Amino acid sequence: MELGKKIKQLRFKAGLTQEQLADKLGIGAQSVSKWENAVAMPDITTLPLLAEIFGVTIDDLFDLTTEQRLNRIENRMDAEEELPADIFREYESFLQSELNDGKHQKRATELIAYLYWHRMNAEARKAARYAKEAIIRAPGEKGCQWILSKTDNHAVWDWNMSNHARAIAFYRELVQAHPDTALPYMYLLDNLIADHRADEAERWLDRYCALEKAHPVMKRVYRAYIALARFDEPSADRIMEELLAEQPENDAVLFETAQYYASKASYEKAIDCYERAFATDSRRPRFQDALMGIADIHEIMGDYAHAAKTYDRIIDLLENEWGLTEETDSSVTAAKKEKARILAKASKDAAPASCPQ
Repeated sequence: MELGKKIKQLRFKAGLTQEQLADKLGIGAQSVSKWENAVAMPDITTLPLLAEIFGVTIDDLFDLTTEQRLNRIENRMDAEEELPADIFREYESFLQSELNDGKHQKRATELIAYLYWHRMNAEARKAARYAKEAIIRAPGEKGCQWILSKTDNHAVWDWNMSNHARAIAFYRELVQAHPDTALPYMYLLDNLIADHRADEAERWLDRYCALEKAHPVMKRVYRAYIALARFDEPSADRIMEELLAEQPENDAVLFETAQYYASKASYEKAIDCYERAFATDSRRPRFQDALMGIADIHEIMGDYAHAAKTYDRIIDLLENEWGLTEETDSSVTAAKKEKARILAKASKDAAPASCPQ
């Protein structure tokens, strides 16, 4: 149904004349008449008030299908870093209404999780900004560091705050419920290894390796990380070096080797493997993960010029291989902000220190 016809239908349902609707909107009655006769369209800023007057959502004005509404929700979250409160509530209400719909239940569950994460992430950025300000104002006092551990992944000294026992328990139950599904094993192994629970990790890895869909590269990569969890670095190095020697053109092997070296702060080796992984990746469009790793390492090493240039490559990838723009996806905006941040950091570090008077 066209928007004008929908407005007319809703106006009749609400028992309003064109003049009464126009008064509520603060416009002339002729404007409402033009909408309903498809001569003109309401301004986008009018849509929230129209929806409020009729007691519907903005999407209801357009008679979108459920699939179209789900796509619209996902696309808007992809494109915007923060949703207005009324839009958040509208999306929340709609997604909750779809959670028991057999056809759309899975997608609605995924999107409502994304919706809450999207809001949490927006609030986390604000929390991090003010937490850092508080720490700067009182660097000798405890107070907000724990907030940064949650918002910016800052390290926490206390083991009882930093261990992954709850995650391990969740994924262990998931694996037991779905013993033939590979991915939960990998999440379980990630958390076990992070906590140096190497013996448990090895037992679960044996079960993972027996699966038909176990990733052949990850079977050996996890062996290396378990060796690291036992503080046996020579054995871990040997596993990764043998794997790379056997498959030097395999982009998955190159990427995982880069990850391995980066985790050990062997940055030059990591950059080399990331570059080779990106160059040998035959998929189009390619993912940005390897370039992100290169950018992070350059920044860690204080090479801001190469870090900024790497963000140029990321922006080019997003725009030319993925076809994204700042208007359609927030990742382009985020990449440009990261480049600007790095350049500002470079300028600050390059500025000569002021001489004491």
